[in-house]
Amino acid sequence: MREEISRYQRKLKLSTNLMDIYPAINAQSHEEFLLELLKKLCEDREEKRRIRNLNNAGFQVLKSLEGYDFSQIRFPESLLLHNLESLEFLEKKENLILYGAVGTGKTHLSVALGVQAINQGKKAVFYRVHNLINQLETGDVKEVNKVHKKIKQADLLILDEWGYLPLHQEGARLLFDIISSCYETKSVIITTNIEFGKWKGFLFDEKLTAAIVDRLVHHSHILIFTGKSYRMTNSLMK
Repeated sequence: MREEISRYQRKLKLSTNLMDIYPAINAQSHEEFLLELLKKLCEDREEKRRIRNLNNAGFQVLKSLEGYDFSQIRFPESLLLHNLESLEFLEKKENLILYGAVGTGKTHLSVALGVQAINQGKKAVFYRVHNLINQLETGDVKEVNKVHKKIKQADLLILDEWGYLPLHQEGARLLFDIISSCYETKSVIITTNIEFGKWKGFLFDEKLTAAIVDRLVHHSHILIFTGKSYRMTNSLMK
């Protein structure tokens, strides 16, 4: 009988944990048993999807909002802390620009928000800008299409280290294409230590820079990180 159950389980694409789930269900009727079984199967599927999305997001290290110190961040009037933590900006397809010196917690916050989005059933993807452009320039057609598909399916795109390394003209054009494809269709989080007026310094094209800024700023909140570098403050060399 177990073999038959397994066969139908595979045919119906039910959870591989089915045989572990149903024996633990206590029910007073067939309907109650069926309802509880379906609930458990749904929860199991959602948990597997969450783990899969976390693994596919591209985070090098998982971060959390728990215990995060927001005291050194200047928030705009358009965004309150509880709206940030509830991911309200994501529902509105608004962007976040996290601006401040190196080591002040920008990447930590961006990853923590991405992890929270995934935990809420959404998709987030994380790229360091230079790595993303390198993948798009050097990958074969299959790899490039995979990157574009991954970004298209995401609810949140995180672009880390924006402006840390200069891009040539083709790289800047590829970055413009990515930003344009996300405009008003998903949220983008950018971490940068470069102010808007100096973006041309790594994008090189004034018109392209203006076009990128225009699309990013239209629906954006800018958070300014004013603290000192966490890594330098806590260095073992002190």
